[in-house]
This record gives sequence, structure tokens and C-alpha cells, in this order.
Amino acid sequence: MAVIANPDAALQQRDPGPSRSGKDGLWSQIKKHRWNYVFVAPMVVLLVMFTIWPIVASWAYGFFDWDGFGPLEDFIGLDNYREAAGDPAFWRAFGNTFWFAAASLFVQAPLALLFALLLNNPRLFGRNVYRVLIFIPVVSTTAVVGLVFSVLLDTNRGPINVVLTQLGLDPVNFLGDSTTALATVIAVETWRGLGITMIYWLAALQTIPAELYEAAKIDGAGKWRMFRSITVPLLAPFAAIILLLTFITSFNAFDIVQTMTAGGPNGASDIVQTYIFRYAFAPTQFIPRFGFASAAALLFGMVVMVITLVQILVVRRARRRAAGLEAAR
Repeated sequence: MAVIANPDAALQQRDPGPSRSGKDGLWSQIKKHRWNYVFVAPMVVLLVMFTIWPIVASWAYGFFDWDGFGPLEDFIGLDNYREAAGDPAFWRAFGNTFWFAAASLFVQAPLALLFALLLNNPRLFGRNVYRVLIFIPVVSTTAVVGLVFSVLLDTNRGPINVVLTQLGLDPVNFLGDSTTALATVIAVETWRGLGITMIYWLAALQTIPAELYEAAKIDGAGKWRMFRSITVPLLAPFAAIILLLTFITSFNAFDIVQTMTAGGPNGASDIVQTYIFRYAFAPTQFIPRFGFASAAALLFGMVVMVITLVQILVVRRARRRAAGLEAAR
């Protein structure tokens, strides 16, 4: 029996690998995996029709005085953008939108971290039940959550105000008063989104080896010292990503605002999405202004894009710094 001196060389001779010729190049790979492209094609078509095309089309609509019907004929240039930039109501809605973002970063994220730390304790009885209870609002329909809280917070017959009245207190017009409407909607949205942020923190906590806590406990470290010296440094790279995801998610508050207040009263709880919706689709508008709504949406999208890019750069810098510290160790 012949002995092969170099088995790897023999395998290379048997399997020459994919040919680099034009005949066996890109077209042959497409033909080989044609069924993959067939199954992916419906998703790509729907993505183009309902996501990419509306985004690209809105850029063009912003330059026209268009009501959503008929051809684009009345070209007005940058007038829609100037009107949106000079409208105090737009900037008020813009500021309210970032109040939602601020609440998600400085209230929802720390509160979710606190719950994650408590529910990450393996000795806590029924912790999985508590996790499910906190996560249930996330999978609930946002519009249904808004309608339910609208009933609960009703000034006249809402259960919350009924209890306040029985306690001898005056009823609170949570959604009809301009001083409380925005804070109330933000509080409901913070409660609804708490579960998904908690899951992010729990996933990050699972990456920390338990041996580190055991070693620190043997050395006499207390819970606060372990949190400060072990948990916080190891969570830092994940924290940047979690805060980025929470920040981006906070801009999807249209459903909850529209169902609870529709931006009222007098624009007190208006956000950019409800502002755009009112000009483009609200039945109180006799002539919809799709062009103006598209211009306002593009202005807001550009600002969000810039903020997101800045956050991505910060996340990359934090990850590089963490990698450098790990390499130094």
C-alpha cells in the first residue's frame, strides 16, 4: 500500500476549489443558489415598495405643494422646509419628541438596570414570573395600551380619579391638562418599554462570569464594591449599545401619543410624528399637505440621523477603549 507523504497536498489536488474563471464566477453562484433568491425576492419587493420607495419619494414630495392626489406639478422649491423650520409648533413637537428620548435614557434605562440586577439573582424565588410580568407590556399592542390608560385616567369615571375622589382629593385631568398630558404619556410609554430594556441588561449581565463575584466575595468585597468594581466596568461596552437602542426606540411613540392625546391639548403632547400625521392624514384638514408633511419628516429624520451617527461613533470609541484595556491586561 502506498503511503501519502503529504495528505493535505493530496486533498488539495482532489478538491481544486471553485474556479475563478468568468464561466464559474458570479453567474454560476447565482444559478447555484437560485432558489435562495427566489424565496428572498418577495421580502425584497415588499421592502422596496413599503420602506425604501416611500423614503425616497418623500424627499421629492417635500419640494412640491402636493395634496397626495394627482401628479406632482406645483414645484415650490424649499418653501415647505422654510415653513416647517419657521413654525413654532414644529419645534415644540420636536422638543417633546426629545423629552421622550431623555426619559428613555435617564429614567427607563436606569430603572430597567435596577430590575435586571434584582431579577438576575438566582436565589430570588419566582424571578422568571417577575420577568414575564414586566415584559408583558412590551408584547401588548401599543394602541390597546393607550386606550386602556385613557380609560383608567379619565377625569370623570376613570378608576384612578375615583380613588382620588374617595380619598378626599381633587380629580386630576391627566390627559386634558397641558401641564400633565406630556408627562403622563411619557410615564405610560416608559412603563410599556421597560421590559425590553430590562432584557437587554439581563443579556449583558449573563456575560459576566460568576467566578468573579465568588472570588471577590472570598476577598471580603461587599455588594456595592462588587457592583462598582466588577459589574459596572464589564457592563460599560454593552451599556453604550443598550442606550443607543433605547434612544432609537424612544422615537416610536406615535401609537401611544395618538391614542391617548392625539398631540393635545393645544399641542402640549405633540411629537413630530403626530405633527406630520395631522398635516398629511388628519380628517380635520380639508386639503392634506403631503408636501409639507414630507418636508417636516425629512428635517426631523436628518437630525435623528446626525444624533445616531454621533452615538455610533461614541459606541465604537468605547468598544475600542475597552478592547485596549483588555489587551493591556
